[in-house]
Amino acid sequence: MSYRTPVRKPLIAATTFASLLLSAAASPLVSAQTQEPTLALEEVLVTARRRAENLQDVPIAVTALSGDALRLAGAQDITELAQSIPSVTLEPSRATNTTLTAFIRGVGQQDPLAGFEQGVALYLDDVYLARPQGALLDVYDVERIEVLRGPQGTLYGRNAVGGAIKYVTRRLSDEVEASVRASYGTYNQADLVGTVSVPVSDNFRVGATVASFNRDGFGDNLFTGGEQYDKDIFGYRLSAEWEPTEDILVRVAYDNTDDQSSAVAGWRPYPGAFSGTPSPSSVFDTNAGASVLPSTAGINGNNQVESEGWMASVDWNVSDTMTLRSITAGREDLTESVIDFDSLATPDFDAPVIYDNEQFSQEFQLLWNTDRFNLVLGYYYLDAEAANDFDVVLGLLAPGGLTAYTGGVVETKSWSVFGDLTYELTDRWSLSVGGRYTEDERSADIFRGTYLGTGSPFFGNDSAFLLAATSDYEAQRTYYDFSPRANLSYSLTEDVTVYGGYSQGWKAGSFDPRGANFATPAVEEGFDPEELDSWELGIKSTWWDGRAITNVALFYSDYQDMQIPGSVGVDSDGDGVNDSFVGTVTNAGQSEISGLEIEGNLLFTEHFSMQFSASLLDASFKEYLVGGVDVSNDRDIQNTPEEMAFVGLSYNTDLAGGTLLINTNYSYKGDVQQFEIAAADIDQEAYGLLNASIVWTSGDERWLVGLHGKNLTDEEYRTAGYCFGTSGCPSALGLENNTTVFFGPPTTGFVTVEYRFQ
Repeated sequence: MSYRTPVRKPLIAATTFASLLLSAAASPLVSAQTQEPTLALEEVLVTARRRAENLQDVPIAVTALSGDALRLAGAQDITELAQSIPSVTLEPSRATNTTLTAFIRGVGQQDPLAGFEQGVALYLDDVYLARPQGALLDVYDVERIEVLRGPQGTLYGRNAVGGAIKYVTRRLSDEVEASVRASYGTYNQADLVGTVSVPVSDNFRVGATVASFNRDGFGDNLFTGGEQYDKDIFGYRLSAEWEPTEDILVRVAYDNTDDQSSAVAGWRPYPGAFSGTPSPSSVFDTNAGASVLPSTAGINGNNQVESEGWMASVDWNVSDTMTLRSITAGREDLTESVIDFDSLATPDFDAPVIYDNEQFSQEFQLLWNTDRFNLVLGYYYLDAEAANDFDVVLGLLAPGGLTAYTGGVVETKSWSVFGDLTYELTDRWSLSVGGRYTEDERSADIFRGTYLGTGSPFFGNDSAFLLAATSDYEAQRTYYDFSPRANLSYSLTEDVTVYGGYSQGWKAGSFDPRGANFATPAVEEGFDPEELDSWELGIKSTWWDGRAITNVALFYSDYQDMQIPGSVGVDSDGDGVNDSFVGTVTNAGQSEISGLEIEGNLLFTEHFSMQFSASLLDASFKEYLVGGVDVSNDRDIQNTPEEMAFVGLSYNTDLAGGTLLINTNYSYKGDVQQFEIAAADIDQEAYGLLNASIVWTSGDERWLVGLHGKNLTDEEYRTAGYCFGTSGCPSALGLENNTTVFFGPPTTGFVTVEYRFQ
């Protein structure tokens, strides 16, 4: 089996990426070429510079996983990519199922509130997703997933400070194609995916994919009898492609996802200090009761994420060398949930939440390609609105309870122009330069108030009494930036390319909806933009007569004004007990992040191969001012393990008229600190995950039967947590010693059967 990036000539793909097909299980790279007697890795074609070319000639540090590789590996969602890709952390955000927390090379964002944006840009079919809700995508109907490491400000623009992740769905076929895939496994996992593509005429195609993902919980809610870490997701995609002439392609698509999985509550390492409720024996269990308390009358325990989006793209080949492209898109999502910070039946620290996001974007591109140069010129516009409403119910601090309500809307209007030129100076030397100018306007409308009662009027408690408003303001601010990049590459030989480059990433400032402007008027000024300058050296080599590929990248980043949001408990009445909280956003003065990354493939024989990757990171604050005091020696960069390693072994052989593929892989990550201040109860020590799979594919590729096992050693590993306890936490809130922890999946296994109609 081999993989090549699909290129429909004469249309030029508008996806900019370089890829090393390093799969979490079986890599399509490791198949032998059919011509005898040569045994070599399959050449990988990419369109990183807007034309089809060999991966090894493209001077960018990026990993791409093909849909076939992910299918053979039994990959279920995009968080699994972090096991095999250097310098990457992908996890579900705290107390959520489908909100994504992404970090690349020490750059990311944990807080999903309005006003805070990710430092890693996520794209779905060339459409930028402005918000993280609903962004933890399940793997289905996918052509490839690309992870670009390092700033991608020139071509990818908004918030690609640490890098970009691109989820690219399959193109429609010129012939009738259909498939159905069913999986069943531990915890009553039951998944079903059906796909069909039909050519209505010679130049018009339609397609649809329907997917259902279901699973019982890894644990139980010991108080309500409900489930913990279960899955209940239904989604579908509709698409159509029209080619009125051989030089024009029109593509439209619509996707919809409904996630009705149970709300996730954390595990308590300590018994309740006030209630005496013991810590659950299983880290996947909880005693959370917020879903049935009166404080959540407006939510009624509901946990639901609905997201949908549409896009329309037009590619027009004006000539053999010039293409015009338009990408128009709209997206929206709505989340209703309840966060039980204390994970207890008592209403000590509970929060019903609503996130409501909308966006519209328009991008125009001009691509001009000749034998000597590639030129990309573009314009991008985004109009987005992010709104959140939430209560923080402190039910034990006063008779009848005390509630802090926050309602905020942050609007963004952003436009940018960009250009990127790659010029072949000689047969060996190549120079790339680019730049992007951006204007980003933010406006905020924020209200925060403290109420007497278990819940605010917004969430159905009409009898709540407003004690005081802590924030009530409207503000607006516009940010400007120019982000450049430059790259020079040299072909030492036909099989070895070295490169060096500089790129800059930028993220606009914004407003913290949790800030108390009455106490701190500076909240209305918002927080400042952040900027990252990165220098990178790399080498891409093919050796051992084409049977081995090794790609290495060495980088250094200077991170200025890093945006670090957080929240702390405050004592508003001076009685020595924190009875409310405020948001805190720090623009840390400076941090430095450097690293070494390596990934590659070895083809030992026609049947046996190895895939590997590793990274070493050195990330530290050089200046971190809090109240005018430099605390950089007491802070560390979050979600950035110093070391990571991955190795996968694959063996294939003929069996029963088809091919049997056996794969095992092991991934290792070093110590992970969840936040800038160390907290032993929620931080994760170094750990490793062992996976294995056995997949049989029929000779005509119609049938696929697979057996997949994940985390076979049943490793318990923390992915996130809340630290508001009385010991080892930066700030305490509530009376129950409120520290809660979230964990990754335990040992799971499932069988998959797929049939393709041809």
